[in-house]
Amino acid sequence: MEADIREYAASNVMFPKRYKVRSHVYFIIIKTTAATMRDFKEKKAMRPNTGGNVENPMAKLTMRHDGWYEGEIDFKRVVLIPSTGKHEYRDTTFVARCKAYSGIDCYNRIVEYLRTRVDNRSQFPSAKGKKFHFKYLGMWKDLSQQHA
Repeated sequence: MEADIREYAASNVMFPKRYKVRSHVYFIIIKTTAATMRDFKEKKAMRPNTGGNVENPMAKLTMRHDGWYEGEIDFKRVVLIPSTGKHEYRDTTFVARCKAYSGIDCYNRIVEYLRTRVDNRSQFPSAKGKKFHFKYLGMWKDLSQQHA
């Protein structure tokens, strides 16, 4: 085990290494470039970007950029089954264009709109998750002229 840990420490592998101690008990080794435990906990020592200019997704979501956005959200919608009279969750995709100040503002506007039109038991994903996507379409202009 000692040799395996030394090999892991010397390698370029950055994912955690896990060793089973006993049933449901693990010993985990995490490799980081953080100088202190506080830096590690605050995620200040993230791996450097090697694949070009990749920015933090949360920063992209909250960056203010007034204009038109197209947002797409995949959520669990509660619908009534007429034959049984029971309800079920259905995966539903909703796409909308709206005026917003940022990606998170676009998300909030879409969810606010949907909450007034679907069953209140419907479940909406987090804006930070993989079930919400948005793109900036441009400054405040009439989008109906884009398709003409």
